[in-house]
Amino acid sequence: MRLRKRAAGQTIPGMNRLVLWNIDHTLVDVGRVARECYAEAFQRTTGRPLVRLAPMPGRTESEIIFETLAFNDIVTTDDHLPTFMDALAAAFAARRAGLRGNGRVLAGAAEALDALARVPGTVQSVLTGSIEPVARLKVTELGLAGHLDLDAGGYETGVYSKAALLELVRRRAGEARGVTFGESATVYVADSPRDVQAAHIAGSPIIAVATGSATEAELRSAGADVVLPTLADTDAVVSAVTRLTQG
Repeated sequence: MRLRKRAAGQTIPGMNRLVLWNIDHTLVDVGRVARECYAEAFQRTTGRPLVRLAPMPGRTESEIIFETLAFNDIVTTDDHLPTFMDALAAAFAARRAGLRGNGRVLAGAAEALDALARVPGTVQSVLTGSIEPVARLKVTELGLAGHLDLDAGGYETGVYSKAALLELVRRRAGEARGVTFGESATVYVADSPRDVQAAHIAGSPIIAVATGSATEAELRSAGADVVLPTLADTDAVVSAVTRLTQG
């Protein structure tokens, strides 16, 4: 039987929880490959070797690209961002084997995805600062795509903030299922204070894991609803998700 939509902010019993995962430094670490890809994309875009790469944690691809161009004294034009993104996607696609060989799934990530897939009414997707083709490669090549609705995911386009993307994913995932995922029924799992801020702006709870560059104390100070050292304690992850979304 097809489920009907309810008023905004309400959820329908049986499909009532949306878990959104950040990818880099939350689920996986592909830092070595990412640096190689940025160097290649920079060379293709500017014709010059990359000297300095912008900081990456908690940031969107467009932020990293524009700051990297500025750090390397490139005067940007309207063509730089799409050209760089296309080159970045091509560089990652050429390094599929590198993702599998040099990337790694962070402790507990696969187990957490699997455990939440068994919690009734739970849908899982991604909310990431990566562009879509790169995000898909990261989770697919490292074996994490099975429990994720990647078609509903939020990806960097150079247009939306992460907070706006969170709202977009919530709507997209709900429309695909004929339900409405409310703000409090959507939880974001990520690793940086900037992600905490995005969740607050979007009105959704956030579980922050100290697997990136931020410490547990910094994540608490930023206002995360739950802070975990890693995803290794599967029961703690599932408990936090269900508790934060049970309202």
